[in-house]
Amino acid sequence: MTARIGLLTPVVVQHPRTAAAWERDVLAGPDVGGALLAIARAADDLGYHHLTCSEHVAVPAPIAVERGATYFDPVATLSFLASATRRVRLATNVVVIGYHHPLALAKTYGTLDLLSGGRVILGVGVGSLEEEFDLLGAEFAERGAVADEAIAALRAAWGRAVPHHEGPRFTFTDFVVEPHAPRTAVPLWFGGRTRRSLRRAVAHGTGWAPFGLGPQELTRLWTSVERPDDFDLVLQIPPLDPLGDPDGSRERLHTADAVGATAVNVSLVATSAAHHLEQMAALRELTPERFETNTSTT
Repeated sequence: MTARIGLLTPVVVQHPRTAAAWERDVLAGPDVGGALLAIARAADDLGYHHLTCSEHVAVPAPIAVERGATYFDPVATLSFLASATRRVRLATNVVVIGYHHPLALAKTYGTLDLLSGGRVILGVGVGSLEEEFDLLGAEFAERGAVADEAIAALRAAWGRAVPHHEGPRFTFTDFVVEPHAPRTAVPLWFGGRTRRSLRRAVAHGTGWAPFGLGPQELTRLWTSVERPDDFDLVLQIPPLDPLGDPDGSRERLHTADAVGATAVNVSLVATSAAHHLEQMAALRELTPERFETNTSTT
């Protein structure tokens, strides 16, 4: 298995331990949009599999020191990037399912799926930031059960003009949702780090995107659950430096392959936006077999 390469879009999420100085400079500068469009166009031209954007509405100030405070809105950001690209997929990494009514997700991301030509990958997660749940009036204690039903309702609504779902928390029928996605299924990647999250992903989705797990624990969980043959394992790997450390970059990708990854979310060591673009091209030259060469978005 050779993992496809998706790009953790720089600038749009800035974690204190990983964000580079140039990302902060771009955010504070006069043309953050221009920098992001240049990166998105390069990803499209080079054949990267997907771009990502994460979700937090608001982070409590004391926690922001640890988690970071900069999280671009994924609908606005991915829509902006979609307008400048034609091939690269648009992945949420992740949307917190409990913050949204499933019909609202079907409408917003379904619209993006329509406008982008079916390029949305919906990464979803149960969520863990209790203060943010409380701020948004979302249910924290039962968030797992809420997520399970919301996903079922979302799948029932996706790509349908008059969707139907009946459940204890969400019921809708005889409502028209226009526009809607151009397809009745969407790739669903579930974030998480537990066996329960993997089982939820197998039951309801098309892939699992774990985080914070070492190779042994990841392998133990991955092999403990039966999965369909086409089920995705999407890994986030340490930053790559294809210009400065090509051998190390190859090794990190091979390590992901050995675990069973079908896709990786990569970040790139860079000192400026221009350097980041050079690194993107260098990674393509280093491992061309991992990049796409046609216009398919399947």
